Amino acid sequence: MAAAVVLAVCSFPPGVNARQESDEARRVREAITVFGEIMAAEDKAIPRAIVGRAEGIAIFPSTIRAGFIVGGMRGRGIISARNEGRWSAPAFLTLTGGSFGLQIGGQAADLILVITNRRGLENLVANQFKLGADAAVAAGPVGRDAQAATDLQLRAEILSYSRSRGLFAGVTVNGSTVRQDRDANERFYGKRLETRQIIFGPAPGAPTPVPLWLDVLGRYAR
Repeated sequence: MAAAVVLAVCSFPPGVNARQESDEARRVREAITVFGEIMAAEDKAIPRAIVGRAEGIAIFPSTIRAGFIVGGMRGRGIISARNEGRWSAPAFLTLTGGSFGLQIGGQAADLILVITNRRGLENLVANQFKLGADAAVAAGPVGRDAQAATDLQLRAEILSYSRSRGLFAGVTVNGSTVRQDRDANERFYGKRLETRQIIFGPAPGAPTPVPLWLDVLGRYAR
């Protein structure tokens, strides 16, 4: 399954190659790869009990972690929300500051945020949102432990995960600021759109590779 996801992500539309593709489209493709690969490893994946009830999923591929033990982060990602059983088109976000887990200078990691309730989602798509301050954030469980997933969901509005050098685990994220990336939204959709308009409003036009992103969300987080 993971191989199929990667193959689909690496396939470009006729007349388009990787060099011609926009930064925003690449960001979506990278998020597809990250989520598809993680969820395909069921014994080490985010439990289906979590993603199946998630209100939103945000992925920041190749987030740069600076410093050792305590350091800042810098990343760009996307978020989609579940509306009446359907996943929205992605909106673009940036992530700065804060830290998570044991860090080695300059190391990149994929960061995944699973939003468990509507309040957490509303907070996350505000103009500026600080993880751990504006909503309860906890390291998410991995694997098939549905009971642990349920217990954590009762306490946290956002569950956080990190994948680095092939290792995937729940991580504690503190102090990072998430902001709307309005410029990326405009470049991708061709008009000025707020994050709320994209994930809560009528679906905007879906540039490539949005259908692939919605497909992988539907496959693992239905």
